[in-house]
Amino acid sequence: MTTARHQQICLEATAYYHCISRCVRRAFLCGKDEKSGVSYEHRRSWVEDRLFALAKVFCIDLCAYAIMSNHYHLVLHINKAKADSLTDSDVIDRWLSFHNPPVLIQRYLRGDVCTKAEYSAVCSIIQTWRQRLYSISWFMRLLNQFIASEANKEDGCSGHFWEGRFKSQALLDDKALTAAMAYVDLNPVRASIAETPETSDFTSVKSRLDNLRKPKTSATYLYPFIGQNNNTQEGIPYQLADYLELLDWIGRHFHEGKTGQIAHDAPPILKRLGLDCSPWFRTYKHFEKGSMIGAKSSMKACLPLIGRKRISGTQLSTN
Repeated sequence: MTTARHQQICLEATAYYHCISRCVRRAFLCGKDEKSGVSYEHRRSWVEDRLFALAKVFCIDLCAYAIMSNHYHLVLHINKAKADSLTDSDVIDRWLSFHNPPVLIQRYLRGDVCTKAEYSAVCSIIQTWRQRLYSISWFMRLLNQFIASEANKEDGCSGHFWEGRFKSQALLDDKALTAAMAYVDLNPVRASIAETPETSDFTSVKSRLDNLRKPKTSATYLYPFIGQNNNTQEGIPYQLADYLELLDWIGRHFHEGKTGQIAHDAPPILKRLGLDCSPWFRTYKHFEKGSMIGAKSSMKACLPLIGRKRISGTQLSTN
């Protein structure tokens, strides 16, 4: 049975979510159709460009992404505090980046709103837009609608391009956040599309590494790694170097045929998070199942917040 969206996305439980959207039937998001010989690789740029455009406007931070042949993965951070801090003018400017203004807002921008009733209606519209600017549902809607429209136009057809709803998983703690980001960034490696994370095109890890070599604007739309004990900046509570070491370690262990293996000693981030090798491997195989990811204690604490009685998701070991 489908779970109501408000039970899947709950700010009281967590601000971090793993989202997946898949194409219907044999529709191609990217990749190459072996039967027809048609390549859809150029569509990866469509998705990436749209992601960065939305991240620039929405109060939703992009932690990780991977654009695959018939689906994509995102790890998102809802930044409600940022949305609440925006002025009314900021909210209008951001929302109108992707929408045409209604007549009342046009009049408001011209200074033609005079009555209290009209001004109250304007304030109500702005408040609705402010809430939508930190809504994952609206973020995904504007991403998927745009890609579907462009793909159908290119294919000369109409109808559904995406499965009915995107899947979302609540990331209840730091372990879950790190696990989800690693899972997403390693998707091309798992699919044998790339040999290493640094050669995985159209992923967040590749974008971050490219930015280290040659700074570019797009990477500024990725939620930064700030490390622990940083109270002056918002971001992911780890060092990028530790995260890269974690990716390399997991990638080597999961791929058969690799000539080298990393030593048994786990990288520092694993010890800090309390992740043990064997439970991590078991977790990875079933990562997309359920609606939440985290330690058992985090899951239990989340249940009353989302109005559920049973745990449904991937439990991360605390050993």
